[in-house]
Amino acid sequence: MSTETTEPVVISVNISESTGTKKCAVGHCMAVVKHGLEGDAHAGDWHRQVSLLATESISKMRDAGLDVWPGDFGENVTTQGIDLPALPIGTRLRTSAGVLLEVTQIGKVCHERCNIYYEAGDCVMPREGIFATVIEAGEIAEGDHLSIEGEGPK
Repeated sequence: MSTETTEPVVISVNISESTGTKKCAVGHCMAVVKHGLEGDAHAGDWHRQVSLLATESISKMRDAGLDVWPGDFGENVTTQGIDLPALPIGTRLRTSAGVLLEVTQIGKVCHERCNIYYEAGDCVMPREGIFATVIEAGEIAEGDHLSIEGEGPK
């Protein structure tokens, strides 16, 4: 995982058929308005349709000695070159293919410890992962560039 980039980019698109598991890289996936990523167990009409985590966050866990990769933290979209947890709620992110996401939550409460936590004594997803809803549909894919369009309604 290289951390050199001049523009924020999608590194991996990941889905799973059930909740509470690692997600598998699929290369690309349809993002559906008011639903999330097609085929993903976490998709639905709620505020956490799509989860995002940066490779920079994953690298922290790799530096702690873990063999972890995009999707291992249950994130749908792995990014590079953007400070995700610093984005305010309501920020809109657009992919170069036109998908528009709106940030709805920063971090989460983990009611049960995940396997990563037990292996390393820590997990970055609750602090550094973010969640979004799909505002404009389309295909999201590895290599898509990301831009911040601004803040949506609070």
